[in-house]
Amino acid sequence: MMSIASPFACSLASHITAHEAGIPLELTAVTLSTKRTASGADFLAVSPKGQVPALRLDDGSILTENPAVLQYLADAAPASGLLPAVGTPERYRVLESLNYVGTEIHKACFFPMFAPDAPVEARAWAREQLDKKLAHVASQLEGRSFAVSDRYTIADSYLTWALTLAQKVGVDVDGHPSLASYLQRMHARPAVRAALEAEANATRAAGG
Repeated sequence: MMSIASPFACSLASHITAHEAGIPLELTAVTLSTKRTASGADFLAVSPKGQVPALRLDDGSILTENPAVLQYLADAAPASGLLPAVGTPERYRVLESLNYVGTEIHKACFFPMFAPDAPVEARAWAREQLDKKLAHVASQLEGRSFAVSDRYTIADSYLTWALTLAQKVGVDVDGHPSLASYLQRMHARPAVRAALEAEANATRAAGG
């Protein structure tokens, strides 16, 4: 499989998941502002949505949308335990967490914060909302080692990306002890370290 990603964009969650699942991916970097891949190809010709991640499956088709890609990778490696079995309460808690990060943090907060055409007022509002959303996540992590269950799942991949990005843009993650300790644990995982290192190298190679 080939994954098209932009360094430290939400595709990092899929990159982490692939490492956790032991699934080899051929990674292709894309610059989202220009919609060009590292080779100069037109990303819109690959995925008209122009967003990452874009996962090219073995049959040549393209799968997009982060929660869908995360579930696909987890289901491709069921022994990894990254997504509990269909019909179990734990599976739906993982999906609940994915949707919260995807809608309440990713799209409601990060999108207006980084959209170049977003009004200043919208960016300020999103930043205030992010503090509230992270406070909720912090409360949910009290006494927990992982986002949902007693083991690492794809919910952790998505949340790790969100908290990593928040930290990179100066959000005071350390102001919530449960968030700070959670992120420290996640960054200590070999799969997370490998994905972060690869994305940092991609950023340096692109001159970022």
